Amino acid sequence: MNDNIQVHVGTAEDMGKRFIDAWHRAKRSDVVNETNITFPDLETLLAALTPKRLHLLRYVRRHQVPNIKALATDLHRDYKNVHKDVEVLTKLGLLSRTSGCVVAPYAEVDARFVL
Repeated sequence: MNDNIQVHVGTAEDMGKRFIDAWHRAKRSDVVNETNITFPDLETLLAALTPKRLHLLRYVRRHQVPNIKALATDLHRDYKNVHKDVEVLTKLGLLSRTSGCVVAPYAEVDARFVL
């Protein structure tokens, strides 16, 4: 797995272009190992990646986290809010949950948007 995830602001057409580009590279036998998330606009990206969620991601990346309850305790935050943040970040693919731990699989999140 690539240790980096690319976050974009763009349209479905932008996503399609990245997919086609990756497809062509794979057909040429190039190694294609990338993960992308596309948000429709900057406001949606900022709503999803709030400062508290980014802090949570950093914490999980650097610490072994057995469950959400332990994470909420470590962050000194309400369990319900941390649970919601973990759910959102898991749906985005920025966190993964297994029996026994919460993991942030990416060391870097590269965000790109064009003004």
